[in-house]
Amino acid sequence: MVECYKIVITGIVQGVGFRPFIFRIAKRSGVKGYVKNMGGSEVEVLIQGDKQNIGKFMESLFKDVPEVAKIDKIITEETECGDWKDFFILPSGTYVKEPSQIPPDFAVCEDCMREVLNPQDRRYRYPFNSCVKCGPRFSMMYTIPYDRENTSMRDFPLCKECEREYHNPEDERRFDAQGISCPICGPRLFLSTIEGEIIDGDPIKTTAKLISEGYIIAVKGIGGFHIVVDPLNDDVVLKLRKRKNRPQQPFAVMAQSLEIIENYAIVNEKEKELLTSPQRPIVLLKKREDGESLSKYVSPGLDREGFFLFYTPLHYLLLEEFPPHLFIATSGNKHGFPMCVDEQCVKEKLKDVVDYVLYHNRKIVNRVDDSMIRVSNGRPLLLRRSRGYAPLWIQLKNKALHHDILALGAELQNAGAVAFKDKVILTPYIGDTDEYSTLIDLENYVLKFVTMYSLKPKVVVVDKNPAYQSVYLGEKLAEKFSAKVVKVQHHVAHILSVAAENGIESGVGIAIDGIGYGDDGNGWGGEVIKFEGVKYERKHHLKYVPYVGGDVNALRPRRMLAMFLSTFMDWNEAGKIAGIKEEEARLLEKITKKPGLMTSSTGRFLDAVSAFLNVCDQRTYEGEPAIKLEASARGGKLLDLDIKVVGEEIDTPSVFKWLIENRGRYRINDIAYTVQYRLGEALIKTALKYGDKVIVSGGAAVNEYILKGMMENSEGAEIILPRKVPPNDGGIALGQAYYYALINDTS
Repeated sequence: MVECYKIVITGIVQGVGFRPFIFRIAKRSGVKGYVKNMGGSEVEVLIQGDKQNIGKFMESLFKDVPEVAKIDKIITEETECGDWKDFFILPSGTYVKEPSQIPPDFAVCEDCMREVLNPQDRRYRYPFNSCVKCGPRFSMMYTIPYDRENTSMRDFPLCKECEREYHNPEDERRFDAQGISCPICGPRLFLSTIEGEIIDGDPIKTTAKLISEGYIIAVKGIGGFHIVVDPLNDDVVLKLRKRKNRPQQPFAVMAQSLEIIENYAIVNEKEKELLTSPQRPIVLLKKREDGESLSKYVSPGLDREGFFLFYTPLHYLLLEEFPPHLFIATSGNKHGFPMCVDEQCVKEKLKDVVDYVLYHNRKIVNRVDDSMIRVSNGRPLLLRRSRGYAPLWIQLKNKALHHDILALGAELQNAGAVAFKDKVILTPYIGDTDEYSTLIDLENYVLKFVTMYSLKPKVVVVDKNPAYQSVYLGEKLAEKFSAKVVKVQHHVAHILSVAAENGIESGVGIAIDGIGYGDDGNGWGGEVIKFEGVKYERKHHLKYVPYVGGDVNALRPRRMLAMFLSTFMDWNEAGKIAGIKEEEARLLEKITKKPGLMTSSTGRFLDAVSAFLNVCDQRTYEGEPAIKLEASARGGKLLDLDIKVVGEEIDTPSVFKWLIENRGRYRINDIAYTVQYRLGEALIKTALKYGDKVIVSGGAAVNEYILKGMMENSEGAEIILPRKVPPNDGGIALGQAYYYALINDTS
């Protein structure tokens, strides 16, 4: 007896060879019908056959899924049978039956690289080789469904040979593969001076030669431009720092192989897995003390180096021609601005930075920065969620939104989100939205997802800080969609971002970061918060200290140090120990006599310790003094320090009394290790009063020694850290969306 079923499959099922996979298992099992992409990024399948054949089909569907595909949901319904004589791949539909995931960009696979390196293969040394398992996806998509005509590959019609592969069901890697091309029909590579003069010869070999000669090159990749230089040449690295106005912030280094990275860094098994994954993120690795070293100017003052492996054939070929087989590959942007995605941007914004431009003629539709991860105390933690991870959605557990919503995140290292039903889709990493062009990027990506998923937002969720540009944007979008604005406290959103991943609706969380607008108008940043749904109570926090002048204190850690010291000594002495001018100390004393802004910031506490220990007394990039303090603790031993909890406050100013009393007695790394470890210990001991599962989030949650202090004093309680989003402000939008999902339950 013939049976017929219509199946809708969601997940990562477009752009990963899923239709060819369905076609093959249908032919193998003997069912008739069709498969086609649909307008919500889902796949629709109709199968017709006897019970045995349909059983074979369903078994293969579950057992033999393509390696980069992921099935989230299968909806099956019996339907009327038609007159199907065979199985077909039909043209895509535009109707949305069930929304599905937009495929992220994937690193080049081993099969494609074998072809690129085989002199007998027609794709030998082809920089843009790809197949159903690898290559650009989201970065070249105009809209869904994922079909060639909806990507920037529509500018490159297939040649006869590629057309033959595309229509050959036996070709598992290129049958119905939308992004394929070859040297005859695909994108072309060009090398020019920054003024636009085309350089003759092999663009890859010539570029490698220019890098070895000390030139600075902009290289167009999948989601934007990198700036590439020799990482072993001090003069060139310093030249790049001067031109890019980036005096201290570390540069990422791309390598041709894991073995090369291991010459410079210690790589554990988890880190190897991350480095070689299809996502190919930058991974922050501990520097080797006994091996080779890069220029000391690549990551000054740090004990970790950011390494990543090539993820396109172009990168591999360029690294192959450059003898050290590794180079700096940092974001191609002017300091504070978004990464360039086209040649015009490079010529306008980077004309004083780069000497030459290696580019191709495939349009980058969506900017996608490199993702970044570090492993702290055995836990992989995202620092930047972008290429390879975005725009995959995060599914809320046991929660569903009554309305489509937008969430705009915070301000620094920001990402936004759209949310509907039980799905939250974060944008790729956007950057610091206090810069107008970055704010416009945030707006554009949020609106792109609204269009792609045919959403009708009724709510826009923003931070409580009225000074954030993302709040201004949220109010503007709320007006556009006639939506209401909901404001969520910054640190509550941090904690809820982790709760969202884990389906937690009540509990206790620790939020530790630079600073966020508190409910009392002060700058919070070292918080223990108990929550139940959207109701929350601030149970403990780092002791308030004056925050005169606001964010100028983040730029000048010695000024922050003086304010900590002023809580237990006179301003004249505090100013001298902190190393600020006498006039400034007198002015600060005068201002602090009146009620003013206070802060419980973890970041500012770590900055002040960093300044006291002469580790870092000027911030040139976000988090620099705290990051360098962490680096200075490497190899340190635990000393006798007790950070007491007095009422609701964790007494961080007392740490500076201890530092003064023990000045000159201990090694810097022992002191740095102890202060950070003991801070983690104090935080976890207060949190344990309110539950045996403790969420930890915020930018400082990646700190190895603070985490160690928490984990070793958790008394068996579970420490829950984020896995799918960064603990920094790049994960805030998820927490904001979850807050509104919890409102649904209580309204």
